[in-house]
Amino acid sequence: MLDTVGWRDAFRIELRAVAIGLASRGWPVLPGSYPDQVGDAPEPVQSGWADRPAMHPQQVAEWWTTYPYSVLVATGTMLDAVEVDAELGRATATLLRACERPAPIVSMPNGRWLFLTAAGDEIPAELRAREGVRRHGGGSCVALPPTPLDHGVVHWRVKPEVWGWQLPHPSAMHGVLVRALRKLTGTAEEPAHTVETSAA
Repeated sequence: MLDTVGWRDAFRIELRAVAIGLASRGWPVLPGSYPDQVGDAPEPVQSGWADRPAMHPQQVAEWWTTYPYSVLVATGTMLDAVEVDAELGRATATLLRACERPAPIVSMPNGRWLFLTAAGDEIPAELRAREGVRRHGGGSCVALPPTPLDHGVVHWRVKPEVWGWQLPHPSAMHGVLVRALRKLTGTAEEPAHTVETSAA
């Protein structure tokens, strides 16, 4: 018989270790609901999270002592995320590899991709016009690996270790996303953008 209690506890320990690691880098980590508690997307389980500064790793460790909370990170202060569909995500990842400057990329079980950037600019109108593209900025949060969802686990397409815990400048990352979108739609391209980074 499958030891579901033992499996859940082991997974909680893994989630806890990841959350502590992110907090030690100054990321604004939040405990989120998990599949037994809510349906599709995890949500913060605490109130007032949007205005809370990044917490000390010790506090983060205490949050995951009992429950296998999802690993969420608040956006809008230290980092933002651009959420796109799988087609645009793959095209953008290809361009990033071509310019030899990989950026942090998260893949969701529902086929959505997240491109993490330093906090800052709104996405260009050209990106906003594409259905399903969303910028997570102030007042929002995103799930990070290895958060479990109903149909799988959130995972890294490009891990933090690859880019040395640096975040791309938002305008540069947006430029690559626009280039990828234009390739998909057959729109004329502008000169390539260099993906600048900010220390995280």
